[in-house]
Amino acid sequence: MLTFPIRTERLELAPLTHPDRDAFVAYRRIPEVARWQSWTPDFSEADADNLIASQPSSIESKSGRWLQIAVRRDGTLVGDVAVHALAEQPDSYEVGVTIAPASHGSGYATEALGAVIGGLFDAQGAHRVFAVTDARNEPVARLFRRLGFRHEGRNIAADWFKGEWTSVDTWAALRT
Repeated sequence: MLTFPIRTERLELAPLTHPDRDAFVAYRRIPEVARWQSWTPDFSEADADNLIASQPSSIESKSGRWLQIAVRRDGTLVGDVAVHALAEQPDSYEVGVTIAPASHGSGYATEALGAVIGGLFDAQGAHRVFAVTDARNEPVARLFRRLGFRHEGRNIAADWFKGEWTSVDTWAALRT
């Protein structure tokens, strides 16, 4: 089982906690950050409190639950990695990452997501890790390519998202 904290050369990764709330809310409210994500710029402190209070403390295969993992540099929240254990598939996980704009270009997304994915395969015994992204989000496509994910396909105008039809890409890596 994946255990926390996960430490990399520069970062510490552990489940999001209440002390992270203000920084978490601050970057979730930035329109450019919210553009590609499921939330909107009106994300509130109450939304963050509910998310933090309701999340599990670990990742369990087939639980159907999401875990937000804080990405901290020197104790300061710089972003988060989300992990979803699919309910209908054993040892299958969806991932996503958000880094605060002030930390863009630092390599934190690659370092943090790479560490979590490595832990999912090595400690958690994952069979498959995947992500679904907006096809227009070229920086995240580059990220998944850097991490060795395979581009499995593009669904054209397949997702009604934030008032428009969008195309979505699927990226995946297998344990094998």
